[in-house]
Amino acid sequence: MKVSADAAGQRLDKFLRRALKDVPLSHIFKLLRTRKVRVNGARGKAEQVLAPGDAVVVRGDEEKLLTREDGPAAHGEVKPTFRVLHEDEHLLAVDKPSGLAAHPGTGITGATLVEEARAYLRVPADLPSTEFKPSPAHRLDRETSGVVLVAKTRRCMAALTEIFTGGDVRKTYLALAKGKLPRVEGVIDLPLSEHEQTSRSKAQRGVKFQEALTRYRVVSSMREASLVSVRIETGRTHQIRRHLQSTGHPVAGDGRYGDFPFNRLAKTRWGLKRMFLHAWKLEIPHPMTERPLRVEAPIPEDLLAVLRKMNLAPPPGAAGGER
Repeated sequence: MKVSADAAGQRLDKFLRRALKDVPLSHIFKLLRTRKVRVNGARGKAEQVLAPGDAVVVRGDEEKLLTREDGPAAHGEVKPTFRVLHEDEHLLAVDKPSGLAAHPGTGITGATLVEEARAYLRVPADLPSTEFKPSPAHRLDRETSGVVLVAKTRRCMAALTEIFTGGDVRKTYLALAKGKLPRVEGVIDLPLSEHEQTSRSKAQRGVKFQEALTRYRVVSSMREASLVSVRIETGRTHQIRRHLQSTGHPVAGDGRYGDFPFNRLAKTRWGLKRMFLHAWKLEIPHPMTERPLRVEAPIPEDLLAVLRKMNLAPPPGAAGGER
């Protein structure tokens, strides 16, 4: 395997994990220990950083284990359902529709945003598994619509990861909350338990809490519900949904953290067929140029129809047409 310019700069063990994606990690390290991995003819070491043009060879039958991704996009069966909001040579910003999962996972069937983005960008089906494939740089719940950034290159992905981890990002959502909030603006400063903490970890160390801060502003309201603009300053799992639930004003249509009688009311009276949460705006320094990048996804028509039935006005400029 020749190391391309895009694949260069990573450690040998990480390169091998991508190239031998069906091989257990323990076996990859065994290949390294038993000197069956050579780089430019010399023994390969897990921690060595690969350079463009390096020749990586796995000796013996292990070469047969080299595979490539062979998802729906590889067969040209996937048609993008998203709207393109911005595109340049480094990244793609899309308006993800509700119902489309961002990444493959347990219980996920059909194409995801990963496959749709690669189909849109015409990623070659025979691209080696060691090469970077465009992928979403952050997550958005399956039911949540709105802005998602897709990195086209490994360098862009690394830079976006640093931006999101460092908090140098401004995310604004629109949510329909149960009831009339007591204040026009407010801050929810409530630590949230780590979402993916295992039962064993909880038993040994107790529940681990993470700082979480959410700011909200009421856009329009009625006795039964309020349309709120929400900005999160931390990116905890389901942060908006959990924080609004904690105040007694859960998101309409939320099947996990919501109020079920209110959800039935929203469905029967206003025609709400899914969770009313939309990733409206995203502002970051461009990962490669550092220039300000501001992306906005208009409110989808199904949510606008609900607001019209409720006589609630959306924020100025937020209304959009059909997808």
